Amino acid sequence: MSEPTESFYISFLKEYLTLLKLERNLSENTTTAYHNDLSTCFAFLVTKNVEDLNEINYQHINSFFSQLHKTGLTNSSIARYFSSLKGFFTFLLLSRYIENNPMEKISPPKLRKTLPEVLTINEIDAVFKLPDTEDKFGLRDRTILEVLYACGLRVSELINLKISDLFLSDDAIRVFGKGSKERIVPIGRSAVHWLEEYFSKSRILLEKKSKSENYVFLNTRGTKFSRMGIWKIISRYVKEAGIIKPIHPHTFRHSFATHLVEGGADLRAVQEMLGHADISTTQIYTHLDRDFVKQEHKKYHPRG
Repeated sequence: MSEPTESFYISFLKEYLTLLKLERNLSENTTTAYHNDLSTCFAFLVTKNVEDLNEINYQHINSFFSQLHKTGLTNSSIARYFSSLKGFFTFLLLSRYIENNPMEKISPPKLRKTLPEVLTINEIDAVFKLPDTEDKFGLRDRTILEVLYACGLRVSELINLKISDLFLSDDAIRVFGKGSKERIVPIGRSAVHWLEEYFSKSRILLEKKSKSENYVFLNTRGTKFSRMGIWKIISRYVKEAGIIKPIHPHTFRHSFATHLVEGGADLRAVQEMLGHADISTTQIYTHLDRDFVKQEHKKYHPRG
């Protein structure tokens, strides 16, 4: 009998990834990540001479995760493998390619919950006051900061925002999130004001007809921003504001969500605005106040 090769699994992998693309509209990067995770597992199974899907058992999968641990992977990376394998074997079971799911008794690695860093409203105000709005670049920077915070956008969503996605008279913008999923997000009057100022006094000077492609925010070359370009702007003003906590572009998104929840916003509404597929992702923001109180008690109370 010939030895099994990874090609034995390829047809099942292709069918699974095609199904994911159709049902969940995944991005190319996410699909590639699934492909890489599952291919690593297939290569491991080949070394164990597994040549039938129904031969894959708990021991094989447990050994695979043990090997991942030995290579020094973090729990968060191993959790990603767990998610990839769980989805794949569920697909095989539902498609009746296998009779038993070898992932059934495998537990996901425990992850240490870290609360996202957030800016206070006073810190947000301090950062926003720094750009020189009399200058075309300063006005653009202020508008970027306002929109990022006002709508809770991911940086990828901000840099891909087009003029045709703005519905300022309705106080709303259209956003294309992960997997090109579309959502409509409300935008506050302050951000609308700065967008109007930016269009009339800044973008008109930055635009280069052949390069700008209708993108809202333009860099010095008149083209759309890179993620690093936005990071440089944020990091500059945060530093100038004297804020020493670790800040990155996603901090504005976390701050947006936290301030909404603290103000009493409905969690489902916040979920919609953030574009979270699962409300459990949004629920982290409900823990911020309680955990902060716990930390403060432990730090300062003599019996903490």
